[in-house]
Amino acid sequence: MSCDAVAFSAMLWMASFNPGQAAGPTPAVLQQPAVPQSVAGEPLFLDIVKRARQLKAETEAYRQALAKADPAGNAPKLKRFDAFSTRIADLSALDMKGHVTLKERGAVDDLKCILRGISQDLPEKLAAVGAATTIRAQDLALRDMVYLLNDNVEVITAPPQPAA
Repeated sequence: MSCDAVAFSAMLWMASFNPGQAAGPTPAVLQQPAVPQSVAGEPLFLDIVKRARQLKAETEAYRQALAKADPAGNAPKLKRFDAFSTRIADLSALDMKGHVTLKERGAVDDLKCILRGISQDLPEKLAAVGAATTIRAQDLALRDMVYLLNDNVEVITAPPQPAA
């Protein structure tokens, strides 16, 4: 913000202050923006957090198993990967449902957009895990999946912030 803008803002604030005025409601320009309601306790979002945590734990277990594999070898077939893939697709659909739910409510915070992005990123990260041909590439793809699943939990459980 430029110095002129700061000075102008201060002038406006001072002009709105009247020492003889009885204490009353704070002028609208000085009120804090409303903090959006947390959705973390709602069933849909609780389910998303639960599933994302479980999938993150599974993904970390895949990474630990890779650490024991021969680093010079090809990427191994991950155990129960088809079932894992189905659960990732289900989580992706729930994230999109969360996005739509928030959009229908008229939410103005970033959560709805983040959920949409995660919904779109999950299948891409899963495809990268499946397409990896080396242990190193598979480990990197799994690491990216861990980060995304962790973000999925944190964006829902973090306290809402006022809009800037």
